[in-house]
Amino acid sequence: MELSSLTREQLTDLVRGIVDDRLRELLGDPDLGLQLGEGLRARLKASLSTTQRLSGDDIAAQLGLRW
Repeated sequence: MELSSLTREQLTDLVRGIVDDRLRELLGDPDLGLQLGEGLRARLKASLSTTQRLSGDDIAAQLGLRW
């Protein structure tokens, strides 16, 4: 592929893809592949078994954050 033969749109898409790939490398999930501890697994199961849910607004209010 010759860069000089690319249209502006093709070049933009190419650069966007390169930047996206690099950001994924740098900012990827550091926990990927790690196992959950038994304590966290139990808390998660207990949380998922209830029907009570908090909205993002509720959590923000508890933390004193404003959207």
